[in-house]
This record gives sequence, C-alpha cells and structure tokens, in this order.
Amino acid sequence: MSATELTPAASLLNNLCVELQRFAPFAQMAVADVEAFVLLARLGYYAPGETILKPADGPVSRLLYLRRGSVAGGPQDDESAGSRFVVEPGELFPAAAWLARRAVSAPYTAIEDCFCLEVPADAMHQLAQRSAMLADFLHGRVQHVLSLSRQAQKSAFASQALAEQSMEARLGSLPRRALVACTADTPLFQVLRLMQQRRVGSVLVLDEAGAARGIFTRHDVLERVALAQPTMDTPIERLMSHPVHTLDAAQSVQDAVLLMSRHGLRHVPVTEHGRVVALVSERDLFAMQRLSARRLGSRLREAAELQDLIAAAPDIPRLARTLMAQGLSARALTELVSHLNDLLTERVVHLVAQQHGLDLNRACWLAFGSEGRSEQTIATDQDNGLVFVSDRPDTDRLAWLAMGQQVNDVLDACGYPLCQGGIMAGRPDCCLCADEWIARFGHWIEQGAPEDLLKANIYFDFRPLAGQSSLTLPMREFVRRRAAQTPRFTRQLAQNALRNTPRLNWRGALDPQREGEHEWIDLKLHGTMIFVDAARLYALAQGIDATGTRARLEAAATGMHVEPREFQTWIGAFEFLQMLRLRVQSGDAPPAGQDNPNRLDLRTLNDIDRRILKESFRAAQRLQQRIALDYMR
Repeated sequence: MSATELTPAASLLNNLCVELQRFAPFAQMAVADVEAFVLLARLGYYAPGETILKPADGPVSRLLYLRRGSVAGGPQDDESAGSRFVVEPGELFPAAAWLARRAVSAPYTAIEDCFCLEVPADAMHQLAQRSAMLADFLHGRVQHVLSLSRQAQKSAFASQALAEQSMEARLGSLPRRALVACTADTPLFQVLRLMQQRRVGSVLVLDEAGAARGIFTRHDVLERVALAQPTMDTPIERLMSHPVHTLDAAQSVQDAVLLMSRHGLRHVPVTEHGRVVALVSERDLFAMQRLSARRLGSRLREAAELQDLIAAAPDIPRLARTLMAQGLSARALTELVSHLNDLLTERVVHLVAQQHGLDLNRACWLAFGSEGRSEQTIATDQDNGLVFVSDRPDTDRLAWLAMGQQVNDVLDACGYPLCQGGIMAGRPDCCLCADEWIARFGHWIEQGAPEDLLKANIYFDFRPLAGQSSLTLPMREFVRRRAAQTPRFTRQLAQNALRNTPRLNWRGALDPQREGEHEWIDLKLHGTMIFVDAARLYALAQGIDATGTRARLEAAATGMHVEPREFQTWIGAFEFLQMLRLRVQSGDAPPAGQDNPNRLDLRTLNDIDRRILKESFRAAQRLQQRIALDYMR
C-alpha cells in the first residue's frame, strides 16, 4: 500500500471536506462527521497497474474513498461480461467486505494514477456508530442511492409540473376537447339536441372561415328560450350571445381568468390565426389545479364520443409528470399509466364495437408487450390483438378486422402510434379465433426459430383487456403447459435474452454511444429489455402465469434458487431504469435528429444517477450470466 499519514492543515481540511460533500453520503452528513472522516484518513497513492487490495490480504483493514483516478475490481485475467467493474471518484470501497469483516473476493487494481483517502476499519466502524447517515448508506448503499435519486427527480420535476399548471401557461398548451359548433342558420331545435347529445353547456356559432360569430349557452336557454318562447325553427343567430370575446392561443391562463372576471364570462374561445381551435371554460381553469387519477379515470370511463377520448388522452402523460414531481415510484407510475391507458382503450373498443354492431361477449381485445405487462411508460406504441368466437372464422374475421382497424386508428389519434411491426388487431395475423391463436403459439413453441421468437416474444405477455376475458383461458393454459415442457423453446428464449447487453466496457465502466457532443445509452434496448426478457424466460420455463416483470421475478425466485437480496436487486435495477426512461420521456423536446424516446444522454445525469445506472447495468450482467449458466451450457 502506498499511503502517507498526514495531519492536514486547516485549509487542506476545509478543501477536503468541500470535495467530499459533493458525493453521497457526505453531502447528507453533519459537517463535524465529515471532518472526523478526513482527520481519520491517510492519503494514499497507487500507480497504474498497482494492486490496492487482494483476497490474500485477509479481512479488509481499511475503507478507501477514491478522490481521483479509477480502480478495476475483479480478476485481471478474466474480461467476461460482469466479471469486472470500475470504482470511480466519489465512491467508497470495498464496502461489502468491510461490513462483513472479510477479505475482498477479487483484487482491486489501479487503472490510472489513483489518489485515495483511507480510513482504518475499526475507526470507520466507530464513525459509522456516530453518524447514522453514514451507517445507513453503508448498510443499504444501493437503496440509499436510489432514495437520493428519487429526491433529485422529485425536485427536478416539481418546478416543471408547477409551471405547466401555473397561471402563466399558454392557452395553446391546455388540453383540447372537440369543439361543439354550428352555423348561424342552424335551427334552435338542432342546437338544443346537440347540447343534449354531447352533454355540453354551450355551442359555438362559427362562420365559414371558422371564426367565432357568437355563442349559445345554458344561460341563453333560460333567458331567450324558456322565457321568450321562440319557435323551434328559429335560426340560432337570433338567440346567440354576440360579439364573442376571444383570446389567442399564445396568450396565458392569467389572460383568460382576467377576461372572464371583467366580463362575467364562463367560456372563452381560443383562436389561432383567427380560427377557433378550442373553447376554455371556467371549469377547465379550475380543473387545472385538480388533475387526478380518479377524475381522469372517470372522464375516460364516461366518455360518450371517440372525440372525447382523443381530447382526454394528453392528460395521461400530463398526470404522470405531475406524479413524478411528487416522487411516485417507477412501479406505481407505470402501473398507473397502464391502468389509464387500459381505461382509454377499453372505452374506445366498446364505442367502436357499438358503431359496428358487434357483440363483445363473442370477442376479447388483447394487450401485448408493455401494456400486457402493465409496464407502459409515457412514450408507447400499440401492441394488441383480438380473439373471437366463430364457426366460420374466415367469414366473420372481416367484421372484426374492420373494428380492429378503426380502434387502431383512434388510438393513433390519441397519441399511441401504430405498431411498426404490425402487431395490431386490425391486421389478419392478430385477429384470430382461440384455436387459431393456440395453433400460432404452438408453432412458435415447437417449431419457431430464434429469429421468429425475437419478433413474437411480446405475444407471450398477453392480457385480456376488453370483452369476454374467458376466451383467453385456453390460450393461457396451453402456453403455460407447453412452454414448460419444451426445452428447445426455453433455450431459444435464452439466446434472445442474451442478444442485447448492458452498455459497460471490459473494465465495467459505462460505455455510451458517442455522437458529436452527445453520449447516448438506449435505456430500453440495453437496460429494461434485459430484465423483461429474463423474467419472461424464467416464468414460461416454470409455468408461471404472471405477466409483469416484477411479479415474474418474484414468483420464479424460488425455482431459480436465488437469495431474496439477489432478485430484489434485479427488481430495483429494473425499476430504476424504468424511472430514467420516464424522466427522459417527460423532459423537454429531444435534440434534433434524436427521435428515440428511450435514449439518454449520459451528460445530463448527476453523480448519484450515473453511479446507480452503472450498478443497475452490473445487475443486468449478473442476470445474463445466470441465464447462460442455466440454459446455454
């Protein structure tokens, strides 16, 4: 060991304390405890290639804080995935061996010139007894860093969410519901019927160019219809209120509030280039501060028209962003987003089925992929299908296909893009009777090539969403039984689960894709997908019915013979990566040329998140190592 015991001068002591307070756990510790750590420490230097710690040293005698440089952990002659890792500036090591009072399990070697602060093991134990924050960090390092990350996320998104709901928000940024409008010569009885059918309290009167000529409200019904008693064929221009006060979409909510207050208005048309594009009501402005899952869920369930659902859909990501500001976990947030997307989809399916005169007791809408797993993030496309009852499937399929195509188009209008791979109910391959679905699953399980399964694996996450859910029971039972009995199938799933690897280099450091000034990592392709594929593999191999990644890992843990701490680490890593995806998708518009909603620029991460991202990727590597041992030998 190359270390020198020094009694630092006051200026050096202060500088070292300031340096440490940039990192966890020192940033949360009392200043006196940080000073105590520095006073207990020795200054250490290690040249490139020098071994800092090795198993032969016996129980660790000191805990090291890396100031500058980088340290490789793991066997020097083994560069396989997950076998090595890198300690970076700001990290304490080897915490696990120090806590267990044992030797390190693999050497720690300086990659470059390394400067450390080293505290004797016994002195560190005493300091941990004095500082609860330090003790909590060392005993639950990953969980503690995750907690700090959630606090940072909460702070970052709180200001953004408040700005969106503030009085300074542009009127053009508010949710737009379909306009209820008519022309000036529309008879009174048609306007009243329109108000009753659309359940609205006002109808705009527009000219041929889309400009506002007037507005007819419930107040006008009382004053100019009930009391004046005009004939039902009276043109609405004789009864409407005019002129109409309008605001441009670039003006603010504050402008609308002032206009309503000054003129006693309940509704204000919003225009772009003189054409009315939206109608803001007094109730809308009040509801801005009361957006909730319950209210939004009720709005989706009670929607009477497809246009109502298209107008409500943008509130789902808006609510997600608000809840992120409140510190909601990735698991709860993705479940909530999936639940609201379910409500929207279910209502679309029912309304379209009614239009086509189809009986949903004879069919079931299926959700695949992330929606089937209830793990949808904010940016998501469609993966769906239909199972229907028929003695003549080739004949009856045409009607269900027409319905499926319209549902797909409406969901696209709601902000859920059409699936580029064609996994949609409006396509013949995804609109089948139960026997046809079972035959298709049987082909994939018994005869499919790895390339076929790479495209088909999300089908195995199917979940009934709308209609007769019992139609899926034979499909579920077939998959559960046959998949577990077909080693060839599980081996191919394992091959697919090993295709994508975490973005770590041979030293175990983060290895982004560099494009100019950006450092990209695809959080889905090289992150969450690894855990999703692994959970699906082990669940199907063990005959587990669960579709969610967390539920699958928890259920499969016993059969995998892993300790709770190990699979809980997998789950924690998966949910952290999910939260990073949500943060990317909830942020500002991506840079030009970047249209992947799952790509993260590493330069935007703080030190805490960079560290836990690396730990999450290492957990993914260990999981893939287990898959290779279980299925590829």
